[in-house]
Amino acid sequence: MATTVVVQATKRQEFGKNSNRRLRVSGKIPAVIYGRGMEPVPVTVNPRDVSKILHSDTGRNTIFKLDIDGSSKDVLIRDYQLDPIRDSLVHADFQAIAMDQTMVFQVPVEAVGDAKGVKASGGTLDLVMRTIEVECLPGDVPQSVTLEVGELEIGDSVRVRQLKVDESKIKILSDPDLVVLTVSAPVAEEAPPAPAEGETAEPEVIKKGKGEEEEAQKE
Repeated sequence: MATTVVVQATKRQEFGKNSNRRLRVSGKIPAVIYGRGMEPVPVTVNPRDVSKILHSDTGRNTIFKLDIDGSSKDVLIRDYQLDPIRDSLVHADFQAIAMDQTMVFQVPVEAVGDAKGVKASGGTLDLVMRTIEVECLPGDVPQSVTLEVGELEIGDSVRVRQLKVDESKIKILSDPDLVVLTVSAPVAEEAPPAPAEGETAEPEVIKKGKGEEEEAQKE
């Protein structure tokens, strides 16, 4: 995975709610860089740069360079916060990484093809696990783990242990017995129950209004 994306950052000198509010008004957001053997570094970044990374194909697994006042670090987005009303970024946490040290990543599972049980029999493919946990070097993180589903029939399922990865580079940490996806039978619509022998459907009872009841009593 190439580290071609560069995000500009500046060390923060002011802290607190008022400072953060002024920062967001100016078009920036507060962020913190964490890393093994280093003190946390508070910085400011442009939220649009972070948002582009989050919406890229590799998402939070994207390795990019954070340029902090002329000094760069390889980082990942480890966490972020959104404004609950505007759905805009208000804070981000970055993790500094070493390209020669393994890390744990959440990698998406992608179903490829049209399952026979869906295409021919009208079944439903249910992706139970959308991500799996893997351990590898940062440069070896796959964009996704693909699973060919073309031969799956109704009732078939695939477990973690059946997923294919380059085992020389990637170790799957998720429980091997967990079900990743299943192909379920189509759900038949239930018909209303037929009346039992000798029974007839009850006629609909129409309630009379108060005026109608009084007239009926006078007759």
